[in-house]
Amino acid sequence: MSETFAVDDAPDPSEARSLTPHVALGRVRMIVNPASGSVEAGAAEAARALMAEYDIADVEVIELAPGAFAEGITEAVDARPDLLIILAGDGTAGTIASSLGADGPLIATLPGGTMNMLPKALYGTTDWRKALRETLEQGEVRHVSGGEVEGRAFFCAAIFGSPALWAPAREAVREGDWRLAWLHGRRALRRAFGGRLRYQLDGGPTRRAQAMALITPLISKVMDVDRGLEAAAMSPEGAADAFRLAAHALFDDWRHDPAVTTQTVRKVVMKARSRIPAVVDGEPMRLGAEAIATFRPRAFKALAPRLDPPGVEA
Repeated sequence: MSETFAVDDAPDPSEARSLTPHVALGRVRMIVNPASGSVEAGAAEAARALMAEYDIADVEVIELAPGAFAEGITEAVDARPDLLIILAGDGTAGTIASSLGADGPLIATLPGGTMNMLPKALYGTTDWRKALRETLEQGEVRHVSGGEVEGRAFFCAAIFGSPALWAPAREAVREGDWRLAWLHGRRALRRAFGGRLRYQLDGGPTRRAQAMALITPLISKVMDVDRGLEAAAMSPEGAADAFRLAAHALFDDWRHDPAVTTQTVRKVVMKARSRIPAVVDGEPMRLGAEAIATFRPRAFKALAPRLDPPGVEA
């Protein structure tokens, strides 16, 4: 369901909140998916009330209806807005951003999912109202780079191989659920030596590793320019190395672990004896026994306030 603000509902320009001086926002569309993990009931109405405080000539909030997601998204995109705001889960936001690309409208991906990796990286908060206000009032154009693996775009990070199974344990620790973290960690350790990846970085020699992590410039601690993806090969030699690497993954920066080597790359070819487990921008998935990941230097254009320091860590 969508609603366009009538002229009588528009704010008095003398009383309206100030919009960002960095870009003109004459036409704005906002997509709200009420079925997403952290989108509360009444979010669409709350968004309409919030955006009515700004002097924007053409504003429409589109609440996605069950079974009609594609129609709602098409309606928003076909309006050719200056800014497309997305309050939805990570998968929905990432798919829309990837499909529109660098030539599409400015995009604001607000935190409406479970992990919210991309929103945290761009806005540094899980409060969608705060992120929306700061975007409308302080937003700047940011060219977001990313990666792609087997047709799936990612803008924060992707992990391939058995250590990808540590992601649920890490999230359980962040939520303070130590029992669940232990259960996930025990499961990951049981599968830690299920097979190694063979990989090539930018056409170089074939090497082996337990896992491969690809980190985008948006959240990398060691890259400050869009030259490629930070590739980290993880090669624990035994149980002691695996426990140590797991502890780094759970509690601090795994780059400090001696079992990890890093390199900036633009293309990675990975092969295994069976399907490769992966976590792509927080979403678990299974790839084929061979997968190719590439760098996308201009994935989409975001409108976001300048953050210093970055909003999330990989």
